[in-house]
Amino acid sequence: MASRSLLCLYAFVLFSLATADFSAALSPYFYNKVCPKALPTIKRVVEAAVQKEKRMGASLLRLHFHDCFVNGCDASILLDATSTIDSEKNAGANANSARGFNVVDDIKSQVDKVCGRPVVSCADILAVAARDSVVALGGPSWTVQLGRRDSTTASRTDANNNIPSPFMDLPALITRFSNQGLDTKDLVALSGGHVIGFAQCNFFKNRIYNESNIDPAFARARQSTCPPNGGDTKLAPLDPTAARFDTGYFTNLVKRRGLLHSDQALFNGGSTDTLVKTYSTNFGAFSADFAKSMVKMGNIKPLTGKKGQIRVNCRKVN
Repeated sequence: MASRSLLCLYAFVLFSLATADFSAALSPYFYNKVCPKALPTIKRVVEAAVQKEKRMGASLLRLHFHDCFVNGCDASILLDATSTIDSEKNAGANANSARGFNVVDDIKSQVDKVCGRPVVSCADILAVAARDSVVALGGPSWTVQLGRRDSTTASRTDANNNIPSPFMDLPALITRFSNQGLDTKDLVALSGGHVIGFAQCNFFKNRIYNESNIDPAFARARQSTCPPNGGDTKLAPLDPTAARFDTGYFTNLVKRRGLLHSDQALFNGGSTDTLVKTYSTNFGAFSADFAKSMVKMGNIKPLTGKKGQIRVNCRKVN
């Protein structure tokens, strides 16, 4: 009888182990067994894309950022519009500016090929591609937590309400970040992602023509390529060395040469001035804090376990 009871207990334990949700927490080792070639493949495709166009590194980093700020890091930003999906691609912060979707498609195709089936989520691809983009441009690396699953819906309204605006002052920025569980240090460190990439004229036109906390020579230089009327899609670098991950973004802020209103808001007599000054002269401090904040941001409300799905095509629900 005791033997039979022990056998039943053993069977129950095996059943419990088989049905337990071990993927509820993210782990850097999530794909080690199911697809050990996944991360090297993502890195290879990202490096090739950034080598072809340096700006792509900033674009892929931005996709991850804009994804995580809208109901968590779930690849909702990648979904195209349908009769039931109001695509986040059409939100104010993304329309005609978010890019890199073709590179994500390429990564997904290559990863599924080496894995033999769709086991890597689009959300994890965005997280890893962001890290690999930063590294490709000379920035820090960090251990990406993995195991996210993909959403089956998107929200343009939430994207408009949650993604920080380039026209925001410091209190509004702090609130937007705080709503995601991110503190003031995270705000400044993650804003440092603007050390790479460009912005469209319509996002900084008012600043270079109407604001006073701006270096006059810098304003004139930007006005030469961003006219007061028209030219809204003309690009300007967010940092003078936009193809290299360095401290130039913060050095610019100290000199009142922040391109966006929200950039200069970080150094305008407020609570974040000291940290901006520190980062402007200490690449090590900036790199370390940026890496920590990227991990923290990547942990915003991920779908795990049996929630969501692993999309076959990152642009649409299975």
